[in-house]
Amino acid sequence: MPKGKKTTYTDKQQRQAEHIEQGYEDRGTSKPEAERRAWATVNKETGGGRKGGSGVGKATDTAPSRKGGSLGGAAAASRTAEERSASARKAAATRKRHAAQTGR
Repeated sequence: MPKGKKTTYTDKQQRQAEHIEQGYEDRGTSKPEAERRAWATVNKETGGGRKGGSGVGKATDTAPSRKGGSLGGAAAASRTAEERSASARKAAATRKRHAAQTGR
């Protein structure tokens, strides 16, 4: 669980964090880790919680959201189909083993 209250964030930032978190969970990341990464990404992109005062408006930096996808694509492209398939089988076996251990 990330530290701190999340009430100081805008509705948009909270929706962004939920969406990012769901993406991490869909890829097999644990719930606490997915939540931590999601809020870290939102903080990196928007500079943290709700800001007030004049001259506060700053453009959001979407580079952290793009970063992960580009890295993953490059890594997969450099491997053969057999290597990717073996990796997928190993990952599926690991997820199955973890699910059995946690009772999911």
